[in-house]
Amino acid sequence: MSDWKSMISDAVADFQTVTELARFPLGQNDFQVEYLESPHKPPSGLPFGKMAVYGFWHGGEWLKIGLAGPNSNARYTSQHYNPNSAQSTLSGSLCRDPRMTNCEGFEIAAPGNWIKLHCCRVNVLLDSKHGSLVLATLEAFLHLRLKPRYEK
Repeated sequence: MSDWKSMISDAVADFQTVTELARFPLGQNDFQVEYLESPHKPPSGLPFGKMAVYGFWHGGEWLKIGLAGPNSNARYTSQHYNPNSAQSTLSGSLCRDPRMTNCEGFEIAAPGNWIKLHCCRVNVLLDSKHGSLVLATLEAFLHLRLKPRYEK
């Protein structure tokens, strides 16, 4: 199994170089990284004044990487655990993936339970003062770097 924590810490460090090249330098102190091992509890809320890029890891690969702006609490806390809550959620992607029918413990009626029990989650938090363009660029950078299964 690959070291998912090192993958994130290396990617965030390299993203700092990207921000320098863009003449919008962010330092190590601008990022707060939370690692939630499996089984995990979803975060209870997006901290005030923060925005986030988050990812889900299972079985040696990244499944989904998404973002939540400062006014997207539901996206950050709950939508990925419920396939009917919004478009483009991890639970919805899992329910549509025929490979999951053979996955031990996966129930199409309750994909959120499987996510919490079997997936690790990372939250990369930034102050919202840095703006949505920085957030979207970080998400795109992590998509390119980590190649999540459900982000094609």
